[in-house]
Amino acid sequence: METISVSAHFDGERILLDEPIKLEPDTKLIVTILPKSNGERESWLSLSGKGLARAYGKNEEEYLLDAIKEANPEYERR
Repeated sequence: METISVSAHFDGERILLDEPIKLEPDTKLIVTILPKSNGERESWLSLSGKGLARAYGKNEEEYLLDAIKEANPEYERR
């Protein structure tokens, strides 16, 4: 099975996956505990999301590779 991330929640007694996933017995899992929602953090995420939307919006000019004056020798094109 490939590595995937699945959201889950704790109901007070056990951890429940939020999506139905078929798991075989002894499947290894990693559980990450996320902090409860924080208003300040949510505000920063919203602000940064708006900034990214402005920077990469539909009307943003497309920069072509020909516009690059100095190539990054470590860049790997995919």
